[in-house]
Amino acid sequence: MSKSIEAPARAPRKTRAGNTDTAPTSDEIQLRAYQLYLERKGAPGDPLDDWVRAEHELRARNGSKPAKKVRTPKNSAA
Repeated sequence: MSKSIEAPARAPRKTRAGNTDTAPTSDEIQLRAYQLYLERKGAPGDPLDDWVRAEHELRARNGSKPAKKVRTPKNSAA
């Protein structure tokens, strides 16, 4: 007689609101950047500036750290 083996139950995932150390998603940043555009009533501006500001605001709100900068290795054969 063989016994079937069951996989262990997984713990439920935390929701966005419950996880405070998470970087914002692209969708969240995009929505906030659009809100910034609407706040200035469609006046000309730089979409990249809106994106960066939105990302900064959301990271500050969520308590997450900024993304690490990627360093390019120095070419030692130069």
